[in-house]
Amino acid sequence: MSAISASMVKELRELTGLGMMECKKALTETNGDMKAAEDLLRIKSGAKANKAAGRVAAEGVVSIFIAAGDQSGALVEVNCETDFVAKNEDFIKFANDLAKLVTDKNVTDVQSLSETALSEGETVEATRKALIMKLGENISIRRCVFHTTEGRLASYLHGSKIGVMVDYQGGDETLGKDLAMHIAASKPMCVSKDQVSPEVLAHERQIFVAQAAESGKPDNIIEKMVDGRIAKYLAEITLLGQPFVKDPEQTVEKLLAKKSATVNAFTLFVVGEGIEKKTENFAEEVKAQMGQAR
Repeated sequence: MSAISASMVKELRELTGLGMMECKKALTETNGDMKAAEDLLRIKSGAKANKAAGRVAAEGVVSIFIAAGDQSGALVEVNCETDFVAKNEDFIKFANDLAKLVTDKNVTDVQSLSETALSEGETVEATRKALIMKLGENISIRRCVFHTTEGRLASYLHGSKIGVMVDYQGGDETLGKDLAMHIAASKPMCVSKDQVSPEVLAHERQIFVAQAAESGKPDNIIEKMVDGRIAKYLAEITLLGQPFVKDPEQTVEKLLAKKSATVNAFTLFVVGEGIEKKTENFAEEVKAQMGQAR
């Protein structure tokens, strides 16, 4: 059986919000399988699915650019190692230049972006390497998205860590900004329930069935309980189903209906989402340095 480390218990606690002993027991029962342990705890405790894609640990910025006319734009995430560099003017300018370049050149992936020349004539990759030499930290372009629409684009940046771009039709500029802010706050998975993958839905149904079975109620009641939980789950993860943050008495879907507007798509970037930053063991680092000094 795999050894259950304190860091594994800590990670599971962060994912589920449950107690240390519960998490350790679940990891022991699942032989250290983090995903299986999370599912087991959800079944036993009735806890909701973990909304985060993993611990957010990397540093960097999200940059956004929307061209004149509000019909094309881009988001870019650029990572570094420390918050100090993330606040550096040259680093921020590099990220801003990339967002504009993605928009101007209709770039669709990081590899193509790296090979594209900036206005100064140097490629993005050459500029990135020069910036690494100047700032003394590894810098990487993690992802970029190019949006184009026949409607209009709106965006919202929460500091430099959370960025949203919304493609919508109808309504006005204020509605677009409100939608982008809502997405940053509520972090929906997709626009509507028909966009939720069958695999995700099947997995959640499996969890809900196991949770309901713990109640000992008849199968026909369990089926109704599961259907109700699925409906609630879809409302929580879809933009249209969520209560609007500025007026929780109405859903985003009802807000859009009042404004005769629709949302075609959105992109949400959170800096470092899903990245596990390397953590150094200070004692081991000191030992290593002492060994090198001998």
